[in-house]
Amino acid sequence: MSATRSKGGGGAAAPHEGRDGQIGVNPSRGRRGHPPPTTGKRRQAREMALQMLYQWELGGSALPEIFRSFDVHLFGAETASRSTGKDMEAAFGQARGLVEGTVEEVASIDELIASQAQNWRLERMPVVDRNILRLAAFQLLREPDVPAVVVIDEAIELAKKFGTERSSAFVNGLLDGLLKRLRAGEPSMSERR
Repeated sequence: MSATRSKGGGGAAAPHEGRDGQIGVNPSRGRRGHPPPTTGKRRQAREMALQMLYQWELGGSALPEIFRSFDVHLFGAETASRSTGKDMEAAFGQARGLVEGTVEEVASIDELIASQAQNWRLERMPVVDRNILRLAAFQLLREPDVPAVVVIDEAIELAKKFGTERSSAFVNGLLDGLLKRLRAGEPSMSERR
C-alpha cells in the first residue's frame, strides 16, 4: 500500500481534523459532483480508499494531508491500470468521498462491526481487514445505489488482494451476517443516533 508520498514530519492528528464539508450524493452525479464511476473505476476507488484508510489509521495523518499526498499516477503505475488520467482522477474523487464518509462515521461503523464479530475484538482484527469491513459497512449503509452483493464481492476481492490467506473468508462471513441483520430491520446507524 504505497501510493502515498511522504511529505515528512506528519505527526499524529485527530482523525476528523480538517474536514472540508459534508458529503453529498446526487445519484446522477456521484460523490462530490464527480460522474458516477464505472465498475472498473469503482474498484480503483475502493483500492485507493483502502490505502488511504490504512494510512489514516496507522499513520495518524489528517485526511487533507492524506489526500494531498496520494499519488494517483503512482497508484495507476503500481496497479498497471490502463485508465486515463481523467478516469483515475474520477476514481480518486470517489475514493475521497468513501474515506471521508467512513472516517466521519467510524465510531458507529466500528460498533456495528464489533456487534457482528463474534469472538473477535475490533482492535485484534488485522488492520487491512478492519478497514475493508469499515469501507464495506459504510457503503452498505450509505450508498443504496450500489447493490449489496457488489459491495460484499468487492470487499472479498480487496481482502484477497491485500489481506491474509484467511481474510476473504472472514470478511465474507462478517459482511454476510451484517447484511442479514440490516435486511431483517435491525437499527441502522442513523436510527441509533
